[in-house]
Amino acid sequence: MAAPQEKRSSEERKHRSAPNGAPASRGQWGRAWEVDWFSLASIIFLLMFAPLIVYYFIMSCDQYQCSLLSPLADLLLGNRRLSDIWDKTPPLTGRAAAIYGLWVTFQVILYAFVPDFCHKILPGYVGGVQEGAVTPAGIVNKYEINGLQAWIITHVLWFANAYYFHWFSPTIIFDNWIPLLWCANILGYVVSTFAMIKGYFFPTNAKDCKFTGNFFYDYMMGIEFNPRIGKWFDFKLFFNGRPGIVAWTLINLSYAAKQQELYGQVTNSMILVNVLQGIYVLDFFWNEAWYLKTIDICHDHFGWYLGWGDCVWLPYLYTLQGLYLVYHPVQLGTANAVGILILGLVGYYIFRVTNHQKDLFRGTNGNCKIWGKKPEYIECSYTSVDGTKYHSKLMTSGFWGWARHFNYTGDLMGSLAYCLACGSAHLLPYFYIVYMTILLTHRCIRDEHRCLSKYGKDWKRYTAKVPYRLIPGIF
Repeated sequence: MAAPQEKRSSEERKHRSAPNGAPASRGQWGRAWEVDWFSLASIIFLLMFAPLIVYYFIMSCDQYQCSLLSPLADLLLGNRRLSDIWDKTPPLTGRAAAIYGLWVTFQVILYAFVPDFCHKILPGYVGGVQEGAVTPAGIVNKYEINGLQAWIITHVLWFANAYYFHWFSPTIIFDNWIPLLWCANILGYVVSTFAMIKGYFFPTNAKDCKFTGNFFYDYMMGIEFNPRIGKWFDFKLFFNGRPGIVAWTLINLSYAAKQQELYGQVTNSMILVNVLQGIYVLDFFWNEAWYLKTIDICHDHFGWYLGWGDCVWLPYLYTLQGLYLVYHPVQLGTANAVGILILGLVGYYIFRVTNHQKDLFRGTNGNCKIWGKKPEYIECSYTSVDGTKYHSKLMTSGFWGWARHFNYTGDLMGSLAYCLACGSAHLLPYFYIVYMTILLTHRCIRDEHRCLSKYGKDWKRYTAKVPYRLIPGIF
């Protein structure tokens, strides 16, 4: 969708904008005010089993050569007990704690104390101090956008160590992968618990807090919209982008180094995974200012879902392809490698160009050209709770005329390419495409629910004009 950002009343923290002048109802900006039984059951399930899922995947590679079914078969047939598996699991070590502590501290320093210089020397890059979207309470936060700079500094030091200083082995991440998992879990739970306590007793902005009265929901989905320490340290932006996403490419490089150490070569599949996921990571940091307008920043509160998820779920499960290739090196045929590369690059192209079309349309209020001609759109309006009527536009041409979330389609194509690079011998590396399909489909539904409530009959006109969500002619 491509509706320009509008100024909203601070009362929207309590009430949703009413579609086309209809009576206002209680607000859904961000997470819910009330918890239904299905949401509560889902949250309790995730709180109980998400950490076990991560452990299971990593343990499967460490003890069962990345077979997802073998551990279950061993347990069901009585060949092994849970205690046997746990006893073979590497424990938390002082070395891992030191590595992880230094890593997070270094990223905090780069984030909070090193102003961005990349926007001064890189044409087209938007960095430095930028404004985010208006919060439900009407606050516009400022952010120091310096993720690309942090990524560059970190990786320059990594390669300098690998080829010159030799302070530590490039395989250090892989060699301490499970002990580092315990460190990441500790940080994820500490940050999430601190965020909840902070929301109750010393929130950054009390008007941007939501309380359901249900401990589990508030803990997972968060209370504060934008918890901060000081002027610049924003929990949501830091943990969404650093340390997990900066580490993503380092983790893959460590996997490649381990392949070289074990087999004397780095396979073309490992190179593909490093290149395609590296493009995704670099795109994230190049467009970090744009990220301030996405669902994670504009709608989600900061709780366990983001705090633990960004510390543990993201770095451990988004990098499964590289981990798998350490245990099962795959040398692809030339045709397969080229096909997977093309799929990944085309997916990235669709993802990036689709988002660019939306941003261009928003930034010019429709006075631009998409694919060489003036874009088509639907005029729409909504009325805020204070009675003010706003007008907006929903684009129905370009990639946005093909499907309402065609940027997600490109993202899924890239995700599939990562998985295909691993061959077809095991299920484990395909977890990512399954997870991303569920995640992005759910985001489609969340986003469209908000838009229907906001635009009412105008949204129905839009969906009649663009009937498909992700795949033209199918879904």
